Amino acid sequence: MNLMLFGAPGAGKGTQAKFLIEKYDIPQISTGDILRAAIADKTEMGMEAKKFMDEGQLVPDSTIIGIIKDRLAEDDCKKGFILDGFPRTLPQAEALNALMNDMGISLDKVISLNVPDELIVERITGRRTSKVTGKIYHMKFNPPTDEKEEDLIQRADDTEETVTKRLSAYHDQTAPLIDFYTNMGVIVELDGTKDVSEVTADMFTAIEK
Repeated sequence: MNLMLFGAPGAGKGTQAKFLIEKYDIPQISTGDILRAAIADKTEMGMEAKKFMDEGQLVPDSTIIGIIKDRLAEDDCKKGFILDGFPRTLPQAEALNALMNDMGISLDKVISLNVPDELIVERITGRRTSKVTGKIYHMKFNPPTDEKEEDLIQRADDTEETVTKRLSAYHDQTAPLIDFYTNMGVIVELDGTKDVSEVTADMFTAIEK
């Protein structure tokens, strides 16, 4: 089962990925994670990526694709995988498609979690982390009961200004991929505003159709 999770930051991709891993026993491939792993393992592509990062530059698409190619070739991906956080742009989607064609694999489903911007902002800006325990809370949806207010911190990238910028970048660069994957006939759009368990049920129904 080769899957991709798609949606704006805060749409619930990470939460749903856990259920997919559990059910299908396939790895989640997050570009951030595999980039860090490639650098730690000192792979050829990892060292190339590190050069750009050390200079404060974005890692080029060709290098990211090279790292994804290495990851997809590993044994644990033979039963399938979950792509998360990549591609973010149309050129990346086209490069990924070409790579998968070369490797003789294809995407079974692209799961798009649709959540309106105002709810995304509410979800992300309400998050707080305990300085003491490291637990993550939400001031509206999962308020702390045994933590002192002063022990809770808001991550710098969870402020409204930052979230709004990230959403703007998502709509400009990433949202157009919905048309790309619709034309390929693999996209499934789900209502991400439902309860987590309902979204999960909808997702499994869509995958197993």
